Amino acid sequence: MKTDTQFFEAFEHGTLLVEGKSVHLGKLDWWNHPKFEGVALKHLVTSAQSEGAFSFHLVRIAPHKAIQTHVHENELETHEVIGGSGYCIKEGSTFSYATGTMSIFPKKTEHSIHADEKGLYLLAKFFPALC
Repeated sequence: MKTDTQFFEAFEHGTLLVEGKSVHLGKLDWWNHPKFEGVALKHLVTSAQSEGAFSFHLVRIAPHKAIQTHVHENELETHEVIGGSGYCIKEGSTFSYATGTMSIFPKKTEHSIHADEKGLYLLAKFFPALC
């Protein structure tokens, strides 16, 4: 069985097959979230690669940090927890986040994501593309 972060690391350094070529994901940059301290993103699939249909992102939330309450006006968002643990608050209800948890946020759904002492590692997907 894989350790708690091996799934995340597999995507962080994996391969994207797109447009007849192979992209090594380990060469893509991490970006610090402009609003939330301790949150970093790696844009795996962008609008340019999906003709605006969707985008996929690795999200790394440092221990005891959070993506504070926010709403995506135009995008449906999904999360797949691929490492660490924490919790999600979705429209006032709290849900545990652990490896294997998946969630869906229809557009205009208020939510926040909080990491515990292990940190939290997500694959986030947006329909249509966020960027």
